Amino acid sequence: MTKKISLLVVDDEESVRDSLLNWFIEDGYKVACAESAKKALSMLETENFDIILTDVKMPGMDGLEMLKRIKALKNEAIVIIMTAFATVDTAVQALKDGAFDYVTKPFDPDDLSHLIRNAAKQILLTSENENLKSRLSLELVDDIIGNSEALKKVLQEVQNVAQSNSSVIITGESGTGKELFARAIHANSSRRFFPMVSVHCGALSESLLESELFGHEKGAFTGAVYNRKGRFEMADSGTIFLDEIATVSTKMQIELLRVLESKSFMRVGGNKLIESDFRVICATNRDLKKMVENGTFREDLYYRLNVVNIFIPPLRDRIEDIPLLVDHFLKKYCSAMSRSKMGIESAALKRLQEFDFPGNVRELENMIERAIVVGNGKEIKVKDLPLAKEVPVSHIESLDELEKKHILMILNKYTWNISRAAKALEVDRVTLYNKIKKFDLTPSGKDR
Repeated sequence: MTKKISLLVVDDEESVRDSLLNWFIEDGYKVACAESAKKALSMLETENFDIILTDVKMPGMDGLEMLKRIKALKNEAIVIIMTAFATVDTAVQALKDGAFDYVTKPFDPDDLSHLIRNAAKQILLTSENENLKSRLSLELVDDIIGNSEALKKVLQEVQNVAQSNSSVIITGESGTGKELFARAIHANSSRRFFPMVSVHCGALSESLLESELFGHEKGAFTGAVYNRKGRFEMADSGTIFLDEIATVSTKMQIELLRVLESKSFMRVGGNKLIESDFRVICATNRDLKKMVENGTFREDLYYRLNVVNIFIPPLRDRIEDIPLLVDHFLKKYCSAMSRSKMGIESAALKRLQEFDFPGNVRELENMIERAIVVGNGKEIKVKDLPLAKEVPVSHIESLDELEKKHILMILNKYTWNISRAAKALEVDRVTLYNKIKKFDLTPSGKDR
């Protein structure tokens, strides 16, 4: 798992503690608070905090005395002093006693966030390189299961690209687990102590996506009742994952290109330029190169994103991984349902290995979950699996019929939640609405 930088806020004012707590949690840190120096020192006896942010003027022991005690116990601790009563002497004394920096109230939360990020970067820079290297090969996402040559090749590509800051496009069919591989890249990178922020572009309209990516200022539009950070801002020093990148509008493609080139942006309704050091990883199940050729995706953005391309093979090209995946999903869902571990009969496993799996690993997972629910014995049998039965050629359905049934199945699975269904189908909501209209689908599952 990726380590979070831990932060201890020490201030006798509850309003200050609460505001900093919420602000830094949103920034992706693990945050705790103490109302006094005595309480903070007590917490430090049993917990380790990477950064301590403390007020100076507090009842009882003040922040400067606490600073001395902390540095005496742990000299490498990073302590930042804040106060509303700033003097040159106090600042100099704090720095002499080992404070990382000194800020005065009232402070700009963005400036304080930047200071905390700098402190966090110093923590990472002082970590031993050998310790980092020894863990790289271990930091793969647990749910990437398999031992096939095809999968080994992808995992090698993941480790090769992880230590660079290059942009990556992950391609592959729906259900192959592209986000898992994006997380594996992040988890193996030097940015892994900072957040990986995911945005599912196809589930949002253009205006909502703009606000989601860049944030907005209070009053920027109806309903904007407070300032909100965007995903690019949250991903500072970390990674931003843009899923379904092919669904982004032409206008947003232009905005994305500008942000990727400058690493700066303004919130919607704002006039302050915000800088962010992020790495971008994208995913798509579409042919972006073909979209460039037909003019629906900008060529300059394509080349900016496509520095490294990692293709995730479909499940039908790694059938030797199916037994391992089945065993993994059996353990996962039997545990979740508080059931004894189930097995799978050889005939059922053989049928799974012969199945085409148009929905890939996601479809296999859904099959096993369903089989556990409907199965009565200690083993999953062929009858428990929702595999397509053989039918005469004359009864094979058209592509439209197959698409209609698949869309209806997904809609019913997510109780007609359009956003969740669109995400599962890896299309944008407008496309899904058009398909519903085309096939004349209704929540009852019947044609009108």
